Amino acid sequence: MNILNTRVEFVNAQLKKIEEIINSEEPVQIKSDFKVGVDLGTSNVVVMVIDSEGIPVAAFLEWADVVRDGIVFDFWNAVRIVKSLISKAERKCNISIKYISTSYPPGTDPYTSINVIKSAGFEIGNVVDEPSSFATLLNLFDGAVVDIGGGTTGISVVKNGKIIYTADEPTGGKHVSLTIAGNQKITLEEADIIKRSERAADLKAIVFPVFEKMTDIVSKHLIGNDVEKIFLTGGTCCFPGIKEIFMREFPDKEIILPYNPLYSTPFSIASYKNHLDIEK
Repeated sequence: MNILNTRVEFVNAQLKKIEEIINSEEPVQIKSDFKVGVDLGTSNVVVMVIDSEGIPVAAFLEWADVVRDGIVFDFWNAVRIVKSLISKAERKCNISIKYISTSYPPGTDPYTSINVIKSAGFEIGNVVDEPSSFATLLNLFDGAVVDIGGGTTGISVVKNGKIIYTADEPTGGKHVSLTIAGNQKITLEEADIIKRSERAADLKAIVFPVFEKMTDIVSKHLIGNDVEKIFLTGGTCCFPGIKEIFMREFPDKEIILPYNPLYSTPFSIASYKNHLDIEK
């Protein structure tokens, strides 16, 4: 088994663990250094704590509509949510958190997230664009990362271990929800709930054209940046059948979808290597 496959297996194991502990307030003991990441997304806010071995020990998620198109439009509610989730993590792990790492969609203003973190009373550990954080988590040497979030799709291309290209497009899970809402004649909020439920599989025929358009966008960004592997990440990649769409549209490439990609970006943020975000 090569190094990349081993790393993917490790990441998938941690994503399974996150799924088990998400929003659990059962106390745990951290006997080592730790890192904290906050993913301020279009559909949710996630706080993640990992230990020195890169193992998640606390994870809290709140579904929230505070970010749209890379802009925090409900600033003080975003600050409130971050404070609340960090407090839960501190109580669960019996720690005091000072430094927090965060992320941003490529091509957008990093201070969108930075200002929320600072206003919540914390210091910035590290800031990285979302697809690049996942590429770094995988120790990717060659390939592309496609991060389909709620409002945007980020693309990073890695060659010889270096990120050589990043881009962001205003398409994501919200467009899927809008399509469902229009077809089913329901509210956007109701469509969001259906999209995250078992009923999503029954709506493939309705939303697959949205995903096919996303593959067209990704294809344009890969012109001149040929890769053999495409790694999917981001909460929207939880929609059933998305891997098959990418496999069909990119028949010459290997498509890799992590276990429960809803948590892959916040895990990547918390795991990002930087001496500032390591605390005792």
